[in-house]
Amino acid sequence: MSIAVKDNICTKSLPTTCSSRMLKNFSSPFDATVVSLVSENGASIVGKANCDEFGMGSLNIHTIHGAVVNPFGLKKNTIERRSAGGSSGGSAAAVAAGLCDAALGTDTGGSVRLPASYCGVVGLKPSYGIVSRWGVVSFADSLDCIGVLGKNVSTVGRVHRAIATYDAKDPTAAPPHVREFAFQNFSSQMGQIRSGDLGGLRIGIPQEYFPRELQDSVIEPVRSVLDGLRSRGATIVPVSLPSTPYALSAYYVISSAEASSNLARYDGIEYGLRVEPPPGANPTKTANVYAHTRSRGFGKEVQRRMLLGTYALSADAFENYFLQAQQVRALIKADFDRIFRTPNALRSPSKTQSSLEGVDVLMHPSAIQTAPLLPGGIDEASTDSSSLDAYVQDVLTVPASLAGLPALSVPAGQGADGWPTGISVVGQWGSDELVLGVGEAIECSYS
Repeated sequence: MSIAVKDNICTKSLPTTCSSRMLKNFSSPFDATVVSLVSENGASIVGKANCDEFGMGSLNIHTIHGAVVNPFGLKKNTIERRSAGGSSGGSAAAVAAGLCDAALGTDTGGSVRLPASYCGVVGLKPSYGIVSRWGVVSFADSLDCIGVLGKNVSTVGRVHRAIATYDAKDPTAAPPHVREFAFQNFSSQMGQIRSGDLGGLRIGIPQEYFPRELQDSVIEPVRSVLDGLRSRGATIVPVSLPSTPYALSAYYVISSAEASSNLARYDGIEYGLRVEPPPGANPTKTANVYAHTRSRGFGKEVQRRMLLGTYALSADAFENYFLQAQQVRALIKADFDRIFRTPNALRSPSKTQSSLEGVDVLMHPSAIQTAPLLPGGIDEASTDSSSLDAYVQDVLTVPASLAGLPALSVPAGQGADGWPTGISVVGQWGSDELVLGVGEAIECSYS
């Protein structure tokens, strides 16, 4: 199997630039755990995939390598330059273009699922802690996950099973006994779905996942998928996740704060880009040494998020922003635990109970629209980065990221404009195999 690797995942045989000037000439002395695992299982690494700088972006335009163009537009009679999604746009585009069988990406707030939807491929964000993050250049430690993109669910599942092993080098890895407990929770359901019987499957449709920003043309393919699953015996249940409208704001506060802390290491002293202070500057002042390197090395989007995160962690704003965002995150987790039929393996038994009235998985559109047009130019300088439109792209994907839940985007046909759409399957923590099984059922219904 041939696999492409996102450029923020360390590989000792290929440069790891994170699509940033800061690491333009950086080569890692080691392979990330996931790279070692796929190599040990016989896969060949065919190259590194373009991405938004340090994983920050939804359209893959914030990169020193130039914007990623969605390959689906090259198949049309009139070539359209549309986004491949971000930040793992290069990984999704490589799979969609047939350059590799599968690709590794990272998902912090939707960076695997959004590109998968735009490019018409399958993308999995695993449960947080199931796949080792050791060797991934950090953006937001409490949100980052290594995901897999592939042409179909079967390929994604094969790669995921190869990398979903406990790694003692990753302090956030779920311990083996918790993994086993979660697997046992869902084993009977997985067996039933793999046999083709959807009679006991309860699918929740959260009403908050159909916001006013959602294009009408995206809804019809989702309805068709749900009708197909219903005809095979699945039960469709409307549910409510009332904290969802606050998820996007909480996500950008938390992720930016963690990014501000993580990216403080790029100071022009230890490794990466170094810009010498101008003649006459006092080199004993820290600001003179750091500022020139960081201003030149980081792109505008990364600088913007670092400033937001630094402010959120300041004494004046900490309680009003960061702590409140964490409280919202706790409410979002509680919402999910309340509506799932199986208890969360990470919670103590006294705090979570199984519910016969709950659901097994949730389904919703993967994105609010089909792939948006790229700006006129191909680099960040030609883009209006201050627009809020790009941030809204993640509105449907960030809740699962904040709760650390597995989520899979599966192609669901095409919108009214003829471009791919995706439907997302979200499960309880540790139900990665169940989510993949439901994804295969969607593929069967769609085909």
